[in-house]
Amino acid sequence: MSKAEEEEDFKARVVSLILDSKTEQAIELLSKHYGVEKPKISVGVFAGRTKGVRAVYNPRSKEILASSREYFNDPFTVLHEFYHHLRTFSGKHRGTEKHANIFAIEFIKSYKKRIEGKKNG
Repeated sequence: MSKAEEEEDFKARVVSLILDSKTEQAIELLSKHYGVEKPKISVGVFAGRTKGVRAVYNPRSKEILASSREYFNDPFTVLHEFYHHLRTFSGKHRGTEKHANIFAIEFIKSYKKRIEGKKNG
């Protein structure tokens, strides 16, 4: 398996774990893969945020905080917030929403590609 195929497989596996309600395992896998401390994940309310926000990343507490447990089964939300965690550790704060969205979408595309491959293969 090539390096690119391994990366695609990794991304698809992470999304699959999140969809299977194994978000803790997905976060652990992501943290190990990127060599960063594992963030905490919690459900609760966050001060100063507007209605409709699914989740936020708090760099001080190194925590992904979702407004509802169901959002921890949403790959886009989890990966978007993990990206913010990842950027906090890199020393380069490129943690814009645009970059977080792209990061999450890349994982989801890998998962969809894998699913399509299984249907056609």
